Amino acid sequence: MKKVGLVMRKIQFTEAQGPRVFADRLKQIASELGVEIIFISPERHVSGYDWIPGYEHEKGDLVNYDIVLDQIYKENIEHVIYTVSGFTFLKMFLKNSVLFPHSFPDPALTGYEMMKPFYSIVDKAIVQTDFLKREITRNFGVTDVNVIPIGFNEQLANMYFDPDQVVDNRILWIGRDEENRRPDLVIEYARQNPDKEVYMVFGGVRYKESMKKYDIPNNVKLQFALTQDEVFSLMNSAKVFWNCSKFDTFAMPLTEAMAMGKIIVKPEHPCYGHISSQHSFSGNEQNWFELVNMAAAAPIKASAENRQYAFDKFSSSVMKQGYKNFFEDWLND
Repeated sequence: MKKVGLVMRKIQFTEAQGPRVFADRLKQIASELGVEIIFISPERHVSGYDWIPGYEHEKGDLVNYDIVLDQIYKENIEHVIYTVSGFTFLKMFLKNSVLFPHSFPDPALTGYEMMKPFYSIVDKAIVQTDFLKREITRNFGVTDVNVIPIGFNEQLANMYFDPDQVVDNRILWIGRDEENRRPDLVIEYARQNPDKEVYMVFGGVRYKESMKKYDIPNNVKLQFALTQDEVFSLMNSAKVFWNCSKFDTFAMPLTEAMAMGKIIVKPEHPCYGHISSQHSFSGNEQNWFELVNMAAAAPIKASAENRQYAFDKFSSSVMKQGYKNFFEDWLND
């Protein structure tokens, strides 16, 4: 088997959020294609206070190069996929290194200025959407770019899909207690709409502590570090899935929610342009509450159109074909 290193931060591997789901899915798909994905991660402590000047994650990446390179050389790896901009300098040590960004230097994100210099040396990338391909080409001149979505688990999307279990007043939000994700808006929506049952799901247990700073209404149910089975089961029971973030590179929960036939309420930002089907509605801070209520009042339990769109565009089968084509070209270099 050919070996490919997947370089991610320690926190990305340890929390039940998008990066870890992607890593596990890529490992499984690659093994079916005859490629072994080796997880590479620095063990040295990096501060969790990445929004404070002086503690940016990229600075932590820089002080961990020796550990990362030791792991890569120990495994005799010649091809590397790295997921954060702080590791762009791997290109100086490994010719065949490619960026797969879990974040992107967009002004909507905290710390975006720190990311920008790292992107100046990127020459090859895999991105999740056509929007990101346009942006990385327009802003950083990267032209060798493949678009491959993070595929959702089709087996779980079929196993847990049951429109009869949908609770009409249940709203689901999945995110982090970060300013970019706007959990404060979700809590305020619940406060103004006591007839709604609002589930807020967080990928990391660490958010149990940070959420204590909010005055949380009784109709908000907090969930932490759910398994994929638990996510799909809960997702099936919700009528509406709401994303109110400022920016996402892919928004994996949105594609999973579409696959489960949820009615979608999402931001107007063009980074969400790939989430586009009959029952997906774009809004902003001025009209989100009304949109969520309109979606909850829709006369359908689930959207067959959203579900079909997701299976056509974002399934694991689509992801597998994308990486099959990519590996056939890249691993022969």
